[in-house]
Amino acid sequence: MPLYEYSCRSCDKEFESFVRGSETPACPSCRSEDLQRKLSVFAAHTGGASSSSEATAAMGSCGSCGDPRGPGACSLN
Repeated sequence: MPLYEYSCRSCDKEFESFVRGSETPACPSCRSEDLQRKLSVFAAHTGGASSSSEATAAMGSCGSCGDPRGPGACSLN
């Protein structure tokens, strides 16, 4: 069951929800179903710093979606 991030168009509340199949979640604040699904970016703890994680942190994230590979790396551009 995937976890999605949503933004409610009615009250601007952002939240996460587990969704099964074609279910449509409702906003936990106003119960509206007028939602925009957002691109989720997940992180995994690796247990320690490494040169690759330091390089990623130095590069910064994509300004439009938060892709850790840096500006222009995501498919939104």
